[in-house]
Amino acid sequence: MPSGEALVHQIPLKDVKNVTTRTKPFFAPPLRAAGRQIIDANGQRVKLASINWYGASDIFFVPGGLDFRHRDEIAATIKKMGFNSVRFPYSDQMVIENPIIPPEYLSANLDLLDDYDLGHGDGLKRGADELEGPRALDVFNACVKSMTDAGLIVIPNNHITNAHWCDGMNLCDSSWKNDQYGPICKIKQTTETWIDHWKTIMRPFGLNPFVIGADLRNEPRGVWGTMSWNSWATASEEASEALLAIQPNWLMFVEGVSSANDCSGAGSRPVELSIPDRVVYSSHVYSWSGWGHIPSVPYGKRPYPSFKEDMISNWAFLLRDNIAPVWVGEFGAPHRGNDQDHHYWDSLMQILRDTDADWGYWALNPRKPEGYDNETYGLLRDDWETVVDDWRLKDLQALMKPLR
Repeated sequence: MPSGEALVHQIPLKDVKNVTTRTKPFFAPPLRAAGRQIIDANGQRVKLASINWYGASDIFFVPGGLDFRHRDEIAATIKKMGFNSVRFPYSDQMVIENPIIPPEYLSANLDLLDDYDLGHGDGLKRGADELEGPRALDVFNACVKSMTDAGLIVIPNNHITNAHWCDGMNLCDSSWKNDQYGPICKIKQTTETWIDHWKTIMRPFGLNPFVIGADLRNEPRGVWGTMSWNSWATASEEASEALLAIQPNWLMFVEGVSSANDCSGAGSRPVELSIPDRVVYSSHVYSWSGWGHIPSVPYGKRPYPSFKEDMISNWAFLLRDNIAPVWVGEFGAPHRGNDQDHHYWDSLMQILRDTDADWGYWALNPRKPEGYDNETYGLLRDDWETVVDDWRLKDLQALMKPLR
């Protein structure tokens, strides 16, 4: 049973339904880590060319765009753009509260309401105690089914504890657990509750070959970037073992500390599991990254030799030395970038070409949920159909095929 104060308000879950697919995978499952590569059962490399589709981790608990297009159409658009996989974030608050999703957030997906009696009165005006409809986890699972039916790999990501935009400023979201901070956190979480939430998320996907694993926690950092790699590696092992007990073929994606910048600790203290070949490390690289050095110069201003040196020491050494696969799970740039944005982008494209790393672009979404602000990094227009077919997508498409 999950522990922690927040679970006083947890909604009882319905019986778990398996989220399966009849679509034949483009790879021979299961996948595993083999040195620097992710390979399938036939020994063929599967390079992750991913995009982030967010929203379930934010304040409305629902993936973006479902009020504009059907989830099947969004999945088909992702596939048409050339991506083979999706990083799909959720919040722990979403799992804890599992709220009913109001129909206005699902107006292009009204089939999700088919099993509910919405005929007595105006569903948009009824009180919360009268509202009926699918809950957040139902919508999350339906989107996973749409993506896997489209032949897309899906990697759920524990993005944040509190359901809101991840800006790196909230101490209560800086780690997989926050019970050490006492009463200041609205949503309290221990290592045990974090793992229980993961089991709730992943259990429906145990028989779906396109759900290949779990991105255990977004950007662990602690207070002012003081997160210890050793403590994070230990927690990752504990969570991984719990998930591998459900499906031993899943891959476990372990992000670096310092907001996922730094995987260097894996060199001396690797994440070790009872089932071998399950670990993929993950790093995030943005133009403002690069802090923590003296002098502290963000990557948007770094000369390429200095940038390359950081990439090698942070994560690329794992590829160079054939230790483990690395998935650069978040990076991005605005459509109308300035000189620093373009300098950072060109540097990152160069290192991704040279290392042939797996990667995931941030993001698909044209707008952020909170305040409906423009998502300048997004690759879709506001209609969730028109692709921003610019220099970013062209460069990403050039990276999609493996070189090794």
